[in-house]
Amino acid sequence: MKEHEQDFDSLDLEDILKEFGGGEELPEEELSEEALPDLTELPEEEPEQTEAPPEEQAEEPLAAEEAPEAPEETSEEPEEKRGVTGDTIRLEDIARAAAQAAEKRKEEKAAREAEAVEEPVAGEELPPEEEPAPEEPLQEPEMEYIPPEPIPFRPRSRLRELKRKLIAGPEKRYYELSEMGVGKLQLAILVCLLVIAVSAGAGALYAFDMIPENRTRLMVFGQILAMLIGALMGYNQIMDGIGGLFRGKFSLNTMLFVTFIACFIDGVFCLKELRVPICAAFTLEVTMALWSTYQRRSTEMGQMDTMRKATRLDSVLKVEDYYEGRPGILRGEGQVEDFMDHYDEPTVPEKQQGRYALVCLLVSIIIAVAAGVLHGVSMGFQILSTTLLVAVPASFFIAATRPMAILERRLHSLGTVLCGWSGVKAVKGRSVYPLSDQDIFPTGSIKMNGVKFFGDRDPEVTISYATSLICANGGGLVPVFQQLLESRNGPKYPVKNFQVYPGGGIGGEICGEPVVMGSLKFLQDMGVEIPAGTMVNQAAYVSIRGEFCGLFAINYARMKYSASGVATICAYKGLTPLITADDFMLTPAFLKEKFGVSTRQLVYPTREEKAVLSGVQIPEDAPVLALTTHEGLAPAAYAVTGARALRTACRLGLTIHIVGGCLGMLIMAALAVIGAVELLTPLNILLYQLIWMIPGLLVTEWTRAI
Repeated sequence: MKEHEQDFDSLDLEDILKEFGGGEELPEEELSEEALPDLTELPEEEPEQTEAPPEEQAEEPLAAEEAPEAPEETSEEPEEKRGVTGDTIRLEDIARAAAQAAEKRKEEKAAREAEAVEEPVAGEELPPEEEPAPEEPLQEPEMEYIPPEPIPFRPRSRLRELKRKLIAGPEKRYYELSEMGVGKLQLAILVCLLVIAVSAGAGALYAFDMIPENRTRLMVFGQILAMLIGALMGYNQIMDGIGGLFRGKFSLNTMLFVTFIACFIDGVFCLKELRVPICAAFTLEVTMALWSTYQRRSTEMGQMDTMRKATRLDSVLKVEDYYEGRPGILRGEGQVEDFMDHYDEPTVPEKQQGRYALVCLLVSIIIAVAAGVLHGVSMGFQILSTTLLVAVPASFFIAATRPMAILERRLHSLGTVLCGWSGVKAVKGRSVYPLSDQDIFPTGSIKMNGVKFFGDRDPEVTISYATSLICANGGGLVPVFQQLLESRNGPKYPVKNFQVYPGGGIGGEICGEPVVMGSLKFLQDMGVEIPAGTMVNQAAYVSIRGEFCGLFAINYARMKYSASGVATICAYKGLTPLITADDFMLTPAFLKEKFGVSTRQLVYPTREEKAVLSGVQIPEDAPVLALTTHEGLAPAAYAVTGARALRTACRLGLTIHIVGGCLGMLIMAALAVIGAVELLTPLNILLYQLIWMIPGLLVTEWTRAI
């Protein structure tokens, strides 16, 4: 009995729950003293739910035997430890209640923590640990302003955006033109040439009376049929001319349509009068119109092909008042829109051709009316058709398109496209073209060929002084001398009183010693004694305290694109090369010897002027001349000189053909008055067209030599 009493005294609530299977083991914090008093607040349950069944009481003999003595043992325990009053409560209910109370306390604790994060409501008491000090009222913390980070330049992002625009614009247009092709145009041109040959041969046979009289009408009908075949080959050009009338635009294609109507009506009179119609000359004009369309389409395809293959895009712009009041040709970042918005705009020569054609039509009608009044309707239509043909020489159709096609093939190999006629107009007038170190001698074209030291000066000191002076000057020699200094592990010193001399040299004060560096002639002019046998053409000579200390043999490699770019810029009188390079070795004599160019136009700005020019900002509205997709001087240089050549070729072509057309109209006016229509044979008119094609085609070759 005592042993049972001792065991009972040593049991706690957790052991009791384990003994009677009251549920799963509770954590210590749920059975703490804070959780037990809450059980007294629970409502009393009904007796039948709290009293154990007789079967269960019979299975507990230990509890039945100790029942009379239990109050004595348990009465000594405090009421909080017993956890219940005199009512009988099952231990399962106690465990369930304890678990519910612990869960409730957890939810209340979580709610209090959530309320502590929120802003306190006015009048609400904060917990003791969160009460602010009375002298510091609670205030909302100030938010610190963090400025947005600048968008960094990422070449891949730039390339991705560039490719997206190129695919949506030039590449899409390129495939559209590829589907159209040029095969049909080439076939139509061949058919027209065949028609010209047959018509000219038939006309020659008729002129030499080699066609029987009974076959004359058949020959005339064949000439009219050949003329219709030629018109069928130029169907698109004729329809374009008709469409231009509805758009209020008069072009050479419109003139071709009017000429076809006049020649066809004259052909009807030829059948009645048995005279040969003007088939060969008309078909020649159709051929030139087809050739013009072919060249225009080929040029556009070449430009789109250049753009769609681009991995970089630089622009060639014209900036007004760049140097001494003259505009300058500069390079900047290019945009696809600079080309796509302007490449298909009507050019100035095409507009002038349309105006001239309209004037020719009016003059031809006046001459034909006069001939009709004086000599009859048949002669009036004969004079009208002939005047329309001679007023517009056949090569006039290609006066603007062929120079552009020739130039585009040259620019395509350099990765350059002109931005429409607006870019061509931007190059007119005199301007300057700045040439930097990278333009004349790109990276990798300058190498150290050898070093030789003289005097008692330490070679390491000579190299350090020379490199310090070169770095203070800048230019293409800096990486070469820096590499030499790093190989010797020599120091670089600050330079004081740095100066650039006009004779091709530099100087300054290093560690309290005057140092001069330049070409051989420059040091000799400075009074430095140079030993005999040290004559090196491409070398930089160094003098310290007036004593010759060494020479650095330098090899300037003549790069192909740079040499061609320098040559083409120096050859144009309207362009003034502005040498903004910092390399003191790039004297006029050196450039003349290296590139074989005339140096009379070279301009060398001062060091202060170079600093001002380097800070020039390109205006947003600066006209864009061209876009380049390759690095180097040649793509931009040929864009400038090519645009000038194109403008010159178009102007000369217009002048020559207008002169030929005006002369033809004067001749027709004289023949209309005197009525000498026997001179207006098809062969004579074809010969007149061919004669004026010779200078017309020669002028279009102007853009080939740029």
